[in-house]
Amino acid sequence: MTTSFNELEHALNELEYELQRLGVWQSFAPSDEALASSEPFALDTLEPHEWLQWIFIPKLSELLATEWVPTGFALTPYFEQAWVDQPEFRAVIRVIRTIDEASHLC
Repeated sequence: MTTSFNELEHALNELEYELQRLGVWQSFAPSDEALASSEPFALDTLEPHEWLQWIFIPKLSELLATEWVPTGFALTPYFEQAWVDQPEFRAVIRVIRTIDEASHLC
């Protein structure tokens, strides 16, 4: 596993920690219908933190296990906009930025 893959794995763990620290980490998954949204970031059915927990983290973890991830994605702009009036999410955005940057190195 390359350094960038290790960075991504570490950042995913940090992302989970930050979501838990904020108290938005959920014990129960949203409905199957909510998770099946075809909208980007499941805008129509999930909150941004739910998308991270239930879709992004599991999918990227799965891809890291196969040692393949998409490169050069940019999630930060969406989350900066989604949480523009919620400064408590700054640490989460910082971690997302780290994930974006590491994805450019894969």
